Amino acid sequence: MTPPGDSRPSNRVLIIEDHVLFAESLELALSLEGYDVRRLALPEVGGSMTTLCSLALRSNARIILLDLDLGRFGDGMTLIGRLARAGANVVVVTASQDKGRWGACMRLGARKVISKARPLQETLAAVRRLHQGLPVTTAAELEDLLDAWRKDRMETEELHARLELLTPREKDVLGQLVEGFSVRDIAQRGVVSEATVRTQVKSILAKLQVSSQIAAVGLAHRVGWLHPSI
Repeated sequence: MTPPGDSRPSNRVLIIEDHVLFAESLELALSLEGYDVRRLALPEVGGSMTTLCSLALRSNARIILLDLDLGRFGDGMTLIGRLARAGANVVVVTASQDKGRWGACMRLGARKVISKARPLQETLAAVRRLHQGLPVTTAAELEDLLDAWRKDRMETEELHARLELLTPREKDVLGQLVEGFSVRDIAQRGVVSEATVRTQVKSILAKLQVSSQIAAVGLAHRVGWLHPSI
């Protein structure tokens, strides 16, 4: 159904997906059901998320099937808000199983999130229901995903708080560990003894509440923490 005053074709579906075979399967299945299906051509050279968003909006699609991991373009989640505000029904179809990430998508305005591991018919059913103006996510499903997002946000804030306990020198050492330098490398670069660096690493692990350098690096990656010099 097309709301009054909306000039977009009610049966137009846009696919934003960098996995060609998966995109082709969606396109074929939807075309056979009579939808006007377009695939967004991802530029091989240049381009940005802003470019992709402009192209998506220009397609005038009522329903957009969006992947989250768009290769060199980054996280498709950054497109959801603008597309949803423009009136598109965004359905995220992703390989990610992170329910907190799914909840973030719903909070930004996605109508539904579907795992790529699910049968293709599940995505087709969502498109049919949206085409008919019907809901595709129950209140219970939405609340469950938003709860997962809230839990993730609280955990992320707690991890950031731990990182802020580090001294400037400890942040520098952690940054070098993230970049792949060993304790010996860090000692040589800082012209200090390895024992000094090991003491600093021990303090880092205690403040971050982890038991190994690998875990400390993993924590930094998890929250998107960057070396202070970057």
